[in-house]
Amino acid sequence: MYARRRRIYFLLMGGCIFLFVSAWSFVRLFSVEAAVALCVVAMVIPPVAAMIANRRGPDDRWWDDPSGDPKSDEWWDELDGKRRHED
Repeated sequence: MYARRRRIYFLLMGGCIFLFVSAWSFVRLFSVEAAVALCVVAMVIPPVAAMIANRRGPDDRWWDDPSGDPKSDEWWDELDGKRRHED
């Protein structure tokens, strides 16, 4: 899943750079308004790309990877619903 998110992120950012460069390289020769519109679209892409790249999947454990402390790992697993702790 991580590789797919990373690939989508780089495709979106590549599209952003392409829009920005093409807007001021040759689109401005035909229409400055269209070039500005392309830049506005390019401005929206980076936050969307960051949200896609940092999205947490259903099986991802980013901030609570196993730490080596069994008590802490058991606590996190209980919070995630991975294992039910019954007393």
